Parts: sequence; C-alpha cells; structure tokens
Amino acid sequence: MAYEYDRLEREDGGGSFLMGLLAGTVLGAGLGMLFAPKAGAELRNQLNEQAGKLRSTANDTLSQVKATANDTLSQVKSTANDTYSQASDKVSQIVDKGKEAYDRARTSNVSNINSAAPATGTTGTTGSSGFQSQNPNRT
Repeated sequence: MAYEYDRLEREDGGGSFLMGLLAGTVLGAGLGMLFAPKAGAELRNQLNEQAGKLRSTANDTLSQVKATANDTLSQVKSTANDTYSQASDKVSQIVDKGKEAYDRARTSNVSNINSAAPATGTTGTTGSSGFQSQNPNRT
C-alpha cells in the first residue's frame, strides 16, 4: 500500500507521462495520415500543416510554462527575502535586549559591590554587613 502512495507523490512522473502522451499523439496522427487514401502531394501538404500547428502549439505551451515558472520563482524569492528580513530583525532585537539586560545587570552588580564595601576604606576585611570586598589589585 505504501508503494502506491509513494508512486503518487513522486513529481517526476508527470513530465514523462506528458512526453509519452505527446509522442503517442504525433505517432498516431502520422500513421493515420500515411494510411489514409490520399495523393502523395496532398498528404505531404497536410503533414506539413499539422507539423506547423503542432510546432506552434508546443512553442505557445513552452512560453506559458516559462512565464509561470518565472512568476513562481519571483514569488518564492520575494517570500524568502521577506522571511529572512523578518528573522534578521527579530535576531537583532533579541541581541539588543540581551545587551541591555547585560548592561543593567553589570551596573546593578557594580553598585551592589560599592554599597557593600566597608566604610573604613580598608580592603580585604569584612564590614558590618559580612561582605568581604574584592580588591582586583590584591596579590
């Protein structure tokens, strides 16, 4: 059962089917004309006309497919660019908020350390709060 489902999901089957259908149509039309009771010159003229019609139909169809593919590609590119821009903006906002939070926390910690330092001005001792100040110059 999974085999039929997979076969229906494949995207490459459509193109080969259309090519087979087109080849069968051309072959059938050609054989039908060859076995029809007509004179050689008349048959050749009719084959040339049919080939010209088929060529123009194929060119028109190809032009339509190209136009549709280009439109779809443009839409996909536009959507991808919009999505990238939105994601980039969100990341920038998150980074900015992170920097602000880091700066606030750093400022808050510096002010807490300064307020907890002993009033005597000596370093490395505990004040009345029990907090031992840190001296970066201490060896």
